[in-house]
Amino acid sequence: MPTRYTVVCDDDRAREIEAIARQYDLTEEEVLRQLVDTGLDNLEEHAP
Repeated sequence: MPTRYTVVCDDDRAREIEAIARQYDLTEEEVLRQLVDTGLDNLEEHAP
C-alpha cells in the first residue's frame, strides 16, 4: 500500500516545481515523485 508524505517548500522552490510541471505537462505531485526517485537512485549509485 502506498504511503503519502507531505513536502513543504519555500516559495522559490515551489515556483521551480510548478515551472517544471508546466514545461513537461505534469502535475506537481508527479514532478516531486520523479525528483525523489532520481535523488534516491543517485544516492544508491554513489553509496560506499
